[in-house]
Amino acid sequence: MTLADVLQFLHVVSAFMFVTGIVGRDIVLGHARRSDDVERVRDLVETAGPFERFLAIPGSFLVLLFGILTWWAQGIPVWDQGTRWVTVSLVVFLTNIPFIPLIFVPRGKVFDAALASSASSGRITPELSAALRDSGVAMARWWEVGTTAVVLSLMVTKPF
Repeated sequence: MTLADVLQFLHVVSAFMFVTGIVGRDIVLGHARRSDDVERVRDLVETAGPFERFLAIPGSFLVLLFGILTWWAQGIPVWDQGTRWVTVSLVVFLTNIPFIPLIFVPRGKVFDAALASSASSGRITPELSAALRDSGVAMARWWEVGTTAVVLSLMVTKPF
């Protein structure tokens, strides 16, 4: 077993970790969006947290790290016939990064405040309802899922 094999294995494991995190988080938060009970929403948000903190976030970092290290260890050219899918995959994956400071962090703070306010009032407030259905966050989450599907497809098919 070579270093490249170990790195590729770690890359695949981290991809499973990342995908499990985003799918688990999104399923649980989908249930939260459909609930009309603030305590249930709070419980579901707390349930979604570990998917985000322990799988999606570290998985995204590790899949990128091990992907780049595997690319290097295998000596794959940046733009050559038959390996362009690697560079395209990297570019597609990196398009998610701007969402972190532009959408996820600031709107996460708004969401946390709305949840705390709703929890203290004992009801779903209009602010929490709006935060749960934030179109910017929804678009960024769909983009994340879409780019993940594209990258996985490129990794499996290696079309160019």
